[in-house]
Amino acid sequence: MSIVVMKFGGSSLATADKIRAAAARAIAAHKKGKQVVMVVSAMGDSTDHLVDLANQVSKDPPKRELDQLLATGEQVSISLMAMALENMGVNAISFTAAQIGMLTDDVHTKARIKSINVKRINEQLDQGRIVVVAGFQGVTSDGAITTLGRGGSNVTLVAIAAALGAECENFTDVDGIFTSDPRIVPNARKINSISYEEMLELASLGANVLHNRAVEFAKKYNVAIHVRNSNNNRKGTMIVAESQDMERIVVSGAALKDKLAGVTLRGVSNRPGIAAEIFHTLAKAKVVIDDIVQTIADDRTANISFTVDLGELNDAKKVVEGLSKKIGCQVVYEDHLAKVSIVGVGMRVHTGVAERMFSALAEAKINIHKITTSEIKISCFIDREKGKEALRLVHDAFNLGGKKSAGK
Repeated sequence: MSIVVMKFGGSSLATADKIRAAAARAIAAHKKGKQVVMVVSAMGDSTDHLVDLANQVSKDPPKRELDQLLATGEQVSISLMAMALENMGVNAISFTAAQIGMLTDDVHTKARIKSINVKRINEQLDQGRIVVVAGFQGVTSDGAITTLGRGGSNVTLVAIAAALGAECENFTDVDGIFTSDPRIVPNARKINSISYEEMLELASLGANVLHNRAVEFAKKYNVAIHVRNSNNNRKGTMIVAESQDMERIVVSGAALKDKLAGVTLRGVSNRPGIAAEIFHTLAKAKVVIDDIVQTIADDRTANISFTVDLGELNDAKKVVEGLSKKIGCQVVYEDHLAKVSIVGVGMRVHTGVAERMFSALAEAKINIHKITTSEIKISCFIDREKGKEALRLVHDAFNLGGKKSAGK
């Protein structure tokens, strides 16, 4: 009997009626003969509400205690979902992450999964129950509750599907993956199929439907993810391994990260090992780095810049202030940055992509602060106030809302 793991996000569980609707979808799959596992997020905006409460009682909440608090949102959801399923005539059981042995490291608020023991899930599935699991959370080997960071329920979804060898369906409030954020770009178009590599880049660059760590899991274990709308039965977007046909499309999507901060260390000694020292210190402090750019100022010094999510800036400052004194350099902070990016595996075999992107921004007089690239991505750092305009311009420059773009 095949297993399907179905994840429902907070917007799909915001009310009792929506919980019953999600339960009905799981029951429909169950009646077709499938064993069903549901991964659920906290209801609606309840996580944001809990974060707000924490900030009301503490300017800098201890991260261990913040995890204790935030994990309660999913515990509410799993209980209500199991109650709804039972009330609708199907046996169900709910589990927290700790109850199924989802072990993580001890990096609170952004933990990584180390292992899952699916024995308990399989036992309940074999008894005919629908199993409801809390997303977003885990537990350390010594029993401390952790959370996986924003979008962490998607990580839970793929990790469980991989461990069970199951189908993987991610239900959200949109029809699938779009060429850009339709809330910002009205003519954004749904993508029928996208590669792990492209989705990984888009997720890392600000596309909010899937967490990049979820895509990493899917790629590593070859788990195809079907991203679907919980409000209808239409086919969504399949995230799968790359095929040759995908290279015909130069750019698959455009994304925006509009809450970034930049840190630049100026006058750093230009010697072997200095970059390693800087980023070792940041890594030791668990500061997550976005992009890194180094430029040579002269024969003796260099400038090293990196970006972090705006919420990480205070943690980065604590580390960098000490570093600057130790290595003797100046530090400049920028808290007004955004990053607009284009992604497509077709960039490997087509030319003129960068020129078209830069020209679109230049014609609108949008200044580019920094540029970073990979084999299938080009990103431009700009002022945050220009971010949404830049996203729309770049999206249109590659005709993403209409015909498939072609190289120049």
